[in-house]
Amino acid sequence: MTGVAAPRLTLSFDMRAPGFGAAPDELYAAALDQAAWADVVGFDALMLNEHHASPDGYLPSPVVLASAMAARTRRIRLWISALVLPLHDPVRVAEDVAVLDLVSGGRVVLVVAAGYREAEFALFGADFSRRAALVEEGVAVLTRAWSGVSFPHRGTEVRVLPRPLQRPRIPIVLGGSSPGSARRAARVADGYRPSRAALVEVYETELAALGRPAPPVGTTLAGEPAVFVARDVDRFWTDLAPFAVHDTASYAEWTRFQPGVSRHTAEPDADAVRTSGNYLVLTPDECLDRVRNGGGLHLKPLLGGLPPQLSWASLRLLESEVLPHLERRS
Repeated sequence: MTGVAAPRLTLSFDMRAPGFGAAPDELYAAALDQAAWADVVGFDALMLNEHHASPDGYLPSPVVLASAMAARTRRIRLWISALVLPLHDPVRVAEDVAVLDLVSGGRVVLVVAAGYREAEFALFGADFSRRAALVEEGVAVLTRAWSGVSFPHRGTEVRVLPRPLQRPRIPIVLGGSSPGSARRAARVADGYRPSRAALVEVYETELAALGRPAPPVGTTLAGEPAVFVARDVDRFWTDLAPFAVHDTASYAEWTRFQPGVSRHTAEPDADAVRTSGNYLVLTPDECLDRVRNGGGLHLKPLLGGLPPQLSWASLRLLESEVLPHLERRS
């Protein structure tokens, strides 16, 4: 199963809701509506992230939100990207994600990661120093659990039912931000989602050393910027700036003692965020050029609690002036 193809057109949601942005209930309602919209207009994937102990309410339960989105959609793939696996009982993850795969008609891709925030591990009493080992152990449990046969686990025989709809099982992709994660993905996962493009070479080198086939072009999805569409780019940036600054500052604070984990810099201002490359506001023509030159469009429409009306303005412009000129998704 090595080589889970990376989607070209995605909507990503982390549901941050700082006090100056839209209210959480408004954001969650908008996320469901936007998932349904993306399904109809031909997007490839919805991506749902996970973090805990975040003062802005960062999405802690991506499987729950994915289930709600599954009920509003019919064809788009649901990427849990990423689940911090060491914070969870892997048998319970196997059960929950199997049910999600069944209710969605077999549309799930599970991305798992080791995590990097000690506060999250403290919240759940998990051992931060063992996170890499816990990921490998967890992936082994998921692989066995979704086979439908009994296996030994923590001193007892375990059988997880129902099985997922997908055969032989749900794809498991490993996320990460270190060379170790790249090598781990080559050993135990079906694909790799690194935070930095430089790690792709490490991953592919390890695959070759293990005698595993190289992934198809476009399998990895590394460090993609959040894209917005506007006719008046400067005006949209003015509206977007406080939300992008919040997003950048939050990630930078989480990773300030872990160089290389994040692309976000500390103490950002609007100008620094705009030039960082992490967020792009493009005209419709620039969007088309990006795709025609081999790039993807990875949208984060509710970035940092962005009010839904601003978010929808970007999506509707994409729908009317970009998507009709792209190859229709099936």
